[in-house]
Amino acid sequence: MQLNWYPGAQQRRSPHYNERPSACCVSLLVVHCISLPAGEYGGHYIDDLFMGTLDCQAHPSFDSLRGVRVSAHCLIRRDGAIIQYVPFDKRAWHAGVSVFAGQDNCNDFSIGVELEGTDTASYTEAQYQALAQLTTWLQQQFPALNSERIVGHSDIAPGRKHDPGVAFDWNKYFALIR
Repeated sequence: MQLNWYPGAQQRRSPHYNERPSACCVSLLVVHCISLPAGEYGGHYIDDLFMGTLDCQAHPSFDSLRGVRVSAHCLIRRDGAIIQYVPFDKRAWHAGVSVFAGQDNCNDFSIGVELEGTDTASYTEAQYQALAQLTTWLQQQFPALNSERIVGHSDIAPGRKHDPGVAFDWNKYFALIR
């Protein structure tokens, strides 16, 4: 039996999702990063963005987010706290224009996890631990999520996206989930 909510997460219900295509199997995990404003941590703006309530006048950099409807399945804060916005059986809007192994529209078959951070700043030990625990749990729920099917946003949208970036230690992460 698949669980659609991670037991260790705070649950929030983003309006930015829809149904996966019928007979679609979750088979890809996409690691992202986000901070709002860029490089600032701990505020409520990421939550506001994913919940569709971001005040785009609150910061000059938010102007480009006006009208954007985006979400991720989960966000991992700097302290390792996990917030889940979309049930895993639903399609979160995290990948945008994307392709993996010749298959377009990665949102259809992927789970998106955002790390609070930037693509150039180090992630915290608490984030690596939380991501590893979440990944291990997801792999139990969705057997197709093997290590070869865990990627960064930059891998499925090259040239358009750079996250989780050069600061993400893939070797450390993969060692934690082995």
